[in-house]
Amino acid sequence: MQDQEFRLHERLAADTVSLGRTSLCEIRLMNDKTWPWVLLVPALVGIREIYELSPDQQHRLMRESSALSRGMMVAFGGDKMNVAALGNMVPQLHLHHIVRFEGDPAWPGPVWGKQPPVPYEEHELAEVRLSLATVLSEIAAC
Repeated sequence: MQDQEFRLHERLAADTVSLGRTSLCEIRLMNDKTWPWVLLVPALVGIREIYELSPDQQHRLMRESSALSRGMMVAFGGDKMNVAALGNMVPQLHLHHIVRFEGDPAWPGPVWGKQPPVPYEEHELAEVRLSLATVLSEIAAC
């Protein structure tokens, strides 16, 4: 599989918006303004689980995830950060980072399947990008 080129899973491509890239991951914003929700997708062919990454890649992913989590909480002032790598619907390894608020539509349960996504308007996407600019720069340098 090493000679193949990385391609983002079609479901992730359809449901998310690109926020950039690190040396390891695609950074994708879930197109649902209900929750601040960003995914890190290691840009590696055939990887489904964290343990399949090399030790260096695992450490890089955790550094990027921690920096993203911290930056999202600062930017959005949530009550709880949910980080998950489920992969039941999309087998390509991806880590969800979701800022949660007490009293949000799914609180305290999981966000999946709670309600249909509410897509961002263009000006809202610009606001989210601006809110995340500092953390995106930080994780690109991890």
